[in-house]
Amino acid sequence: MISDQIMKTNVLELPMAEPGLELTRSNALHIIKNRCLSIHQVKETTNLADVIDGITSGDTVLLIDGFATALINGVRGWETRKVTSPEAEVVIRGPQEAFVETLRTNTSMLRRKIKNPNLKIETLKLGEVTNTDVAIAYIKGIVHDDIVAEVRRRLDAVKVDSILESGYVEEIIGDGPLSPFPLVNHSERPDKIAAMLLEGRVAIFTDGTPEVLTVPTLFLEFIHSPDDYYEKFYHGSLIRFVRLGALVMTLALPSLYVAVITFHQEMLPTPLMLSIAGQREMVPFPAFIETLIMEISFEALREAGVRLPRQVGQAVSIVGALIIGEAAVRAGIVAAATVIIVAVTGISSFMLTTSAGITIRMLRFPMMILSATMGLFGLSVGLVTILVHLATLRSFGVPYLSPVAPTTTGDLKDVLFRAPWWAMFTRPRLLGGMKDPQRQQFRLKPTPPETRE
Repeated sequence: MISDQIMKTNVLELPMAEPGLELTRSNALHIIKNRCLSIHQVKETTNLADVIDGITSGDTVLLIDGFATALINGVRGWETRKVTSPEAEVVIRGPQEAFVETLRTNTSMLRRKIKNPNLKIETLKLGEVTNTDVAIAYIKGIVHDDIVAEVRRRLDAVKVDSILESGYVEEIIGDGPLSPFPLVNHSERPDKIAAMLLEGRVAIFTDGTPEVLTVPTLFLEFIHSPDDYYEKFYHGSLIRFVRLGALVMTLALPSLYVAVITFHQEMLPTPLMLSIAGQREMVPFPAFIETLIMEISFEALREAGVRLPRQVGQAVSIVGALIIGEAAVRAGIVAAATVIIVAVTGISSFMLTTSAGITIRMLRFPMMILSATMGLFGLSVGLVTILVHLATLRSFGVPYLSPVAPTTTGDLKDVLFRAPWWAMFTRPRLLGGMKDPQRQQFRLKPTPPETRE
């Protein structure tokens, strides 16, 4: 690019730039910029800091003797990863493409989804040393102006040495810094980010990572999936209820097991209680200790499966879980019922998104401690405490549990039950619905044609 579009044009094609116009010292900058550079990105600057930033970012700077103005030519080039299928957010039906580590590639993939001039992308730099490119994307006319202004304010306040991944930005700008729950969502899918923007959210791109942040974030987003919107609404609604049940089991099932076995055996049917008692006859540990042992072992196997090479990791996690569980039961360390409870809990956690799954798995251990000390009363205290905490959280001014608390009746059509597309008339009220509420026309429900004889 430097050879063909800068050097060649200035050395060989400059005399033909504009017939009859003499190249002089006074008009050299004008002629070179407008006639002799065939690059689509040319920026004038008189600031030395911009010149240094352009060179360190891979651009070429053209300096002309006698002028205090530099021409920054966008000729950045580096090896990039090709667009591939999503790794963490796999869907059965829908686009099979994911963001990559190049900012411009990611923003172009978003513009491919939303071909509208109201899609605005603002670029800034974060990191005093790294000067990482960060972009804010939103749809003007849909997003609330206060949300965009708040995003700008928080990003402008970021003063750190380096931004190497979007997680740096997420932890600095997110609400509730001490809360374990994720108040900034992220995704590697362009279609999901486009859908978020169309609801009135703001996306934050970070150069060098395929994960794009979206704000504001609602808690119930973590039981949603793009698949819900690509299949029939019956299927999407059913799967959402299954994910909600998986969330409850991931959080409370081990604690419920510990509480019942330790304090409330009368709640179980007599044959089941006798069966579990027979299994636990040779187990030397109380229910809390054996459940804790299996939970820690399962988490260790899960982490090992993630860190090992993909071909080996899956085999280690699955075979290791089977072997360790069977060996622990035969050795009398844990009961077979405990292995079943831990296995069901682990499988349920895979149905949640990564960030929400980690939080629920982490909260499972204090819930088990409460159940082991106070039984079902301790479990109830833990659940109520979590619910109260969720009700106090805000994400960029939006209640974390909305539209359930506070209740917005019109927005309940896309929470647990997904309404058909022809009934999704309005956007979420607390996001883009306050500025541009109408999403589509009314009376779009398909009707059969008239009978023809």
